[in-house]
Amino acid sequence: MMPKPLTDQDKRKQISVRGLAGVENVSDLKTNFNRHLHFTLVKDRNVATKRDYYFALANTVRDHLVGRWIRTQQHYYEKDPKRVYYLSLEFYMGRTLQNTMVNLALENACDEATYQLGLDMEELQDIEEDAGLGNGGLGRLAACFLDSMASLGLAAYGYGIRYEFGIFNQKIVNGWQVEEADDWLRYGNPWEKARPEYMRPVHFYGRVEHTPEGVKWVDTQVVLALPYDTPVPGYRNNVVNTMRLWSAKAPCDFNLKDFNVGGYIQAVLDRNLAENISRVLYPNDNFFEGKELRLKQEYFVVAATLQDIVRRFKSSKFGSTEVVRVDLSTLPDKVAIQLNDTHPAMAIPELMRILLDTEHQKWEKAWDICTRTCAYTNHTVLPEALERWPTDLLQNLLPRHLEIIYEINRRHLERIAKLYPGDQDRLRRMSLVEEGDQKKINMAHLCIVGSHAVNGVARIHSDILKATLFKDFYEVDPHKFQNKTNGITPRRWLVMCNPGLAEVIAERIGEDYIRDLDQLKKLLAFVDDDSLIHDIAKVKQENKLKFSAYLEEHYKVKINPNSMFDVQVKRIHEYKRQLLNCLHIITLYNRIKKEPNKNWTPRTIMIGGKAAPGYHTAKLIIRLITAIGEIVNHDTVVGDRLKVIFLENYKVTLAEKIIPASDLSEQISTAGTEASGTGNMKFMLNGALTIGTMDGANVEMAEEAGEENLFIFGMRVDDVDAMDKSGYDAMDYYNRIPELKQAMDQIAGGFFSPDQHDLFKDIVNMLLHHDRFKVFADYEAYIKCQEKVSALYKNPKEWTKMVIHNIAGCGKFSSDRTISQYAREIWGMEPSLERIPAPDDPRQ
Repeated sequence: MMPKPLTDQDKRKQISVRGLAGVENVSDLKTNFNRHLHFTLVKDRNVATKRDYYFALANTVRDHLVGRWIRTQQHYYEKDPKRVYYLSLEFYMGRTLQNTMVNLALENACDEATYQLGLDMEELQDIEEDAGLGNGGLGRLAACFLDSMASLGLAAYGYGIRYEFGIFNQKIVNGWQVEEADDWLRYGNPWEKARPEYMRPVHFYGRVEHTPEGVKWVDTQVVLALPYDTPVPGYRNNVVNTMRLWSAKAPCDFNLKDFNVGGYIQAVLDRNLAENISRVLYPNDNFFEGKELRLKQEYFVVAATLQDIVRRFKSSKFGSTEVVRVDLSTLPDKVAIQLNDTHPAMAIPELMRILLDTEHQKWEKAWDICTRTCAYTNHTVLPEALERWPTDLLQNLLPRHLEIIYEINRRHLERIAKLYPGDQDRLRRMSLVEEGDQKKINMAHLCIVGSHAVNGVARIHSDILKATLFKDFYEVDPHKFQNKTNGITPRRWLVMCNPGLAEVIAERIGEDYIRDLDQLKKLLAFVDDDSLIHDIAKVKQENKLKFSAYLEEHYKVKINPNSMFDVQVKRIHEYKRQLLNCLHIITLYNRIKKEPNKNWTPRTIMIGGKAAPGYHTAKLIIRLITAIGEIVNHDTVVGDRLKVIFLENYKVTLAEKIIPASDLSEQISTAGTEASGTGNMKFMLNGALTIGTMDGANVEMAEEAGEENLFIFGMRVDDVDAMDKSGYDAMDYYNRIPELKQAMDQIAGGFFSPDQHDLFKDIVNMLLHHDRFKVFADYEAYIKCQEKVSALYKNPKEWTKMVIHNIAGCGKFSSDRTISQYAREIWGMEPSLERIPAPDDPRQ
């Protein structure tokens, strides 16, 4: 297909934060684009498809990364800095093309080049698949951290699994969630480079032999780990770090060594069993599923990564394979390992296994090296999310590791018994081994004991860990416990997704804030400036119009762009209380129906997010939202004063569209349940106001922007604790609050499900009789708070002033700040904002 030429008005205005489009630059980009189309993709312009053009552009941009990537790695080999290894089972990266252009200051040049070639860059960007190798916050945090580590010049590596299938695609069929496999690699991935030369063996099963020469793990099954490297560019500093994701490969002799006549074909087909390890991401968020395949995944990434870490530690200069460091005793001086939740916890026994069985270190020395190298980040206090692996599963799959865990526990409990003689209950509570019907290993306890630092992800969360979940451990080792409040990268979450706002800010305070987000507080000087108030409101309205057009095109729904965009996008979970939002929608609907002539603030309420496929209640919550929409959206009395939309297939790329267009951000979890949240920060940075509880990072957001500039409501952690002690009686609220009773009776009586009156009986029963998250207890405060929101929205100037206070208070929530604190306070590294020489600069 031939590209259609664009008219001049199609051409987007040059935005300074997108880099300058120099004539030579543009000319080179066009040349390289055509070269890739011809030589890389083997396509003639006359038969090239849009996808071909996307790949040509991606390869052209990638060319600008390669020289910097090689030079960065050379720089690390020469300088031999301490390196940090961020181990995570999830990296929720989204798309790469535009982010790379932003960080390399190529966006305007590429826009101009594609325009001159008769192509629309936005159309090409839309062809890229999201790399959806994560479930939600934990995986997206890892992606933001990679961006910040590169932008701060840290020698950092992200290590994870190259899942063939990422988080499922969500389709809504007859109001229900239906899952579809995410075949994201179908057309190939231009951003990765396979590295078969660094393939590593990973062992499973087998048995342990204790011999005079030491311990041997024998008769194992081997799976090969094949690494794929993806470049991670820093923001305009010429640093390009590496994310290395492992893919499982069966060895050539797989199932053929014990070859039986006629079994050859079956043996080759069985290679799939080994390669299934990296087939699919487990789609659970904040929920532990103790399956053998998941444990295999966790050990697979850890074993391959630790071999890589030791190899890199032992070799020296660039390109040299000779071993320089023989002794691993200085490992903690050169290596930091950060465990993103307990999923990579097997790194602790695996590092011990290497030190003891391969390096023949004494236990005490090995343990000292291990604890000084590893650090652990906790992401949740929900009991159902905590990993507890059955010992029989470990005994079968990783027998040597279980032995090592038992020895870690023996020594740990010996120490506790000395400190608290006769306190048997404390020993039971603090043991790594949980006795019961089934013996289990508590992986969080393993991580605490095996690490020199343990952190929560927001101040309130870290305080809760010390006071409750890890109280016993805090009493013994208070120095281990830290807080590192989460952050987001302002490159993707402002400059890239909201260039209009980034530019309005740059016009007032310059561009340096992109590297140093604290500078946003300079905006406070302009809070009463009519031109800034006008510009901020104008950008928001443009974003809303653009998103309205997107909704109309993709969802066939027409919405009122002058209505308040009230948005709750996150994984569907009872603790996040999408049901509280539903009760507000129904209440608002009933009020409009009762007084249709009142001057209501129009709202478009959008809820989006995926439910884990096995989480019945979450799937039913989605069905309730779609059912409410079916009634509300077709009620002519209500008209366009209230619309309810379920946003299908929420993912990074949809977040980048909806967040800049939002007016109100819903952060309404029960106090004490959301460890931090990061979506909350993205909305705040993009000019939405927050309605929320005092939970997670909301507490610190209120502190930074001023509590009067957020809509805070509901119980605090202390109120929730008090209610747990006194008892929560949902029926009391139901009988006492008429509007709540009316809403519940409508759900229960089939008002929203006329074809099946008892469709939502499980939700009704849960809310009335066993609601762990106390939805009704916050209902009245929430409704009152929403009335305040509606009232302020009628005064656009005061609303926008409040928005400016919020944007000005965002500095703390840059992942650059978070990573600087990890570096200095946990990893023993110093971040740097200096640029390293570009590939075409002379070497220093």
